[in-house]
Amino acid sequence: MIRFLTAGESHGRALVVIVEGLPAGLPVAAEAIVDELARRRLGFGRGPRMRFERDEVTLVSGIRHGRTLGSPVAIEIANTEWDRNPEKWQREMSPDAADGPTEAPLTQVRPGHADLAGMQKYGFTDARDVLERASARETAARVAAGALAKQLLGRLGIEIVSHVIQLGGARSKSTERPGPGDLARVDASEVRCFDPAAADEMIAAIKEASKEGDSLGGIVEVLAYGVPVGLGSHVHWDRKLDAALARAVMSIQAVKGVEIGDGFENAGRLGSAAHDPISWDAEHGYRREGSLAGGVEGGISTGEPVVVRAAMKPLATLNRPTLKTVDTASKQEAVSFKERTDVTAVPAMGVVAETMVALVLADEASRKFGGDSLDELVRNQAGYLDALRDGPVGG
Repeated sequence: MIRFLTAGESHGRALVVIVEGLPAGLPVAAEAIVDELARRRLGFGRGPRMRFERDEVTLVSGIRHGRTLGSPVAIEIANTEWDRNPEKWQREMSPDAADGPTEAPLTQVRPGHADLAGMQKYGFTDARDVLERASARETAARVAAGALAKQLLGRLGIEIVSHVIQLGGARSKSTERPGPGDLARVDASEVRCFDPAAADEMIAAIKEASKEGDSLGGIVEVLAYGVPVGLGSHVHWDRKLDAALARAVMSIQAVKGVEIGDGFENAGRLGSAAHDPISWDAEHGYRREGSLAGGVEGGISTGEPVVVRAAMKPLATLNRPTLKTVDTASKQEAVSFKERTDVTAVPAMGVVAETMVALVLADEASRKFGGDSLDELVRNQAGYLDALRDGPVGG
């Protein structure tokens, strides 16, 4: 099946991702990966690093003449800050023992970040030993992996789009959702919001928080169109599609809540109003008249669009540090230290959430349809869909 592993630190030499399980014969272009990485840097409220950070992609292995070989794909994403500020970062993040320890360790740990818990877990005395890996910069490697997953899903007729539905206290009241053809319109919005009126409110909220040196969280919605019925399973807890999606999306830095469909709102409804009615027509077969279940029932995709929402907390690093903390060296009360930061990263988080949904769906599609080559995988899916149309359910 498809799995991936990332390595690298925020200000280290590079990030690396290895993706295993892609079928042979999938067309891959470095430009498509670079385009996805550029989307990750989108969004009003991003910090200055986004203006000069560039993702220099190198396809290291697993691809020959523009097509996957069926072997693990390795991708390197160079960190431009490593060369941009060598006196600082090439010494600060040097793997050579002769270059350490740092003369000014970070000890004013940030509430809400991995700093203190990581230091306690591993016995570190410098928060940088934790924060460099805990940083959301790691998501660039995930997005590179997700770009491959999206290209595979596209061959199976599956397309994914995300949009911001809430940022701070500003929330869209529109019920209109973007379709696959609307991705460019979403990305054109400064906050990646499909609702222009709500987007204006979100931008105003960001400007206000920026004046105060504060940060904002929010909610994004990811929609996967063209997902066939039958991905996932009801048989075991770790094979349920909704469980896999929730785990993957919850793993994104600063995400503290995930729901499938109307998961949280459904908890307050009567059962008679909490489920999608089922209908039948000769052209489409079985259909759900709604998206309350988010396209997943009993851990199995229903054939309807898959809907996943992710709630991101406000960032723990503030431009005007005011969070009470303790200096781990002196044990005295302090305020948390400041690194360059964003007012909000919610629009970018939507792109990362697309990535994680794509990787889960690509894995489940590979598990369901099998095949060592792209042609075999596509052929197996086509055979399954043909059999489904002519299948015994209700026959």
